[in-house]
Order: sequence, then C-alpha cells, then structure tokens
Amino acid sequence: MYEVLISWDHSLISNDYSYILFVVDYVSRWVEAPATRTNDVKVVMDFLKFGVPKALISDQGTHFCNRVMSSLLEKYGVLHRIAIPYHPQANGQAEVFNREIKKTL
Repeated sequence: MYEVLISWDHSLISNDYSYILFVVDYVSRWVEAPATRTNDVKVVMDFLKFGVPKALISDQGTHFCNRVMSSLLEKYGVLHRIAIPYHPQANGQAEVFNREIKKTL
C-alpha cells in the first residue's frame, strides 16, 4: 500500500499531449509523470496500476473531486485529502518534482 500525491501541469504542451499527470509515492518518493491528452477522471483511474493507495492527496480539480472518483475511493477505503487552493506547499512533493521535470524539459 502506498500514498500518492497527484497534480496536473498543462504548461508543457507537446504534440497532442497537453497535460502531465504527476504521481508521487509519498513513502518511497517514486515518481511517474506520463503525458496525457486530457485531464479527466478516466486518466487518473487508468493510472492507478500499482494497486490501491491508502491515501490520495490532490488539488481540488474536478478530475479528482467528482462522484465517480469519490465512490471508487470510498469503495476501496482510500482516504482522500484535498490540498488547500493557491497553496502549493500543501501538495509539496508533487510540486518539487513538477519543478524538476520542467527544468529537465
């Protein structure tokens, strides 16, 4: 089981891929950052391939805060913590990796 921090970035646009989904395992600090065409709930659901996390920390985006996601998280007993708006430190690890990937690209 793991905890994940998730955030989106749409300032890095390439071809048809307009978004980057940042996923950070809070415990091991493993980072995945796939480029995606959309930033909807389906992309997030498809991405959770490593099993069910204990907790999900996200921003208040509609791709994280919606009925589909809420019912799925409730079904699997995942604690959903929502970061404070306009306060990137609340989702700090994802923001650090976001900044590093931007520098690399």
